[in-house]
Amino acid sequence: MKIARFTTDGNPQFGIIDGDEIVVLQGDPMFVGYDTTEERVPLASVKLLAPVIPRSKIVCVGMNYGEHKADMDVAGPDTPLLFLKPNTAIVGPGDAIQIPPVEGRIVHEGELAIVIGRVAKQIKAENYADYVFGYTIANDVTARDVMLSDGQWARAKGYDTFCPIGPVIETELDPSALEIQTYVDGEPRRHGNTRDMIHSVAEIVAFASDVWTLLPGDIILTGTPAGLGGFVDGQTVDIDIEGIGRLSNPARNR
Repeated sequence: MKIARFTTDGNPQFGIIDGDEIVVLQGDPMFVGYDTTEERVPLASVKLLAPVIPRSKIVCVGMNYGEHKADMDVAGPDTPLLFLKPNTAIVGPGDAIQIPPVEGRIVHEGELAIVIGRVAKQIKAENYADYVFGYTIANDVTARDVMLSDGQWARAKGYDTFCPIGPVIETELDPSALEIQTYVDGEPRRHGNTRDMIHSVAEIVAFASDVWTLLPGDIILTGTPAGLGGFVDGQTVDIDIEGIGRLSNPARNR
């Protein structure tokens, strides 16, 4: 099912998408389950918000598609290459990506994101699904030239608004072979399929849980396919992932 976080009057609520309506839930289903208020609201009348705000961390995997790794021309480890984004980078569908006043390219990286549903520590890959609440779309926005000049990734990937997610969390999804397509102003830019990931979702969840305790609401970005990544003020980045939907965000100079 597709779980949305939304507002009609400034107060965030959770609901289940049912056609062109949202069935309103009593609270965050990750913690209180799927009991409803018996209220339905038209989907067209709400503002969709980021479907989850990580309480702890955003874990990201770098260079997890072979073609993208080759494009970057950077030698990586045989294990998943992990880094973190702060939760202040999160914005929701339709929110602006604020481009900071730095030199060089700002690039999009459309990715499948895993939403953790329960505490996970040193789990086995074969049990990963027991710890996943669902999946959403993420854009790992990056100040590429800042990343190269700094020699590490924290600043380049950590700016406020540099992690749009949404529009919903899909709780019933097989992540093994999903089409991912990114567009800028309607022009195709990146394309790939999760079957081409170097490290699978199961491997990533297990590996990350060996490094950090994963908490409910944490998200894991699984890497971007290859393609042209730049965008500028005034353009709109759209990311489609099969089975989830479309995440769309305009870009604005800060």
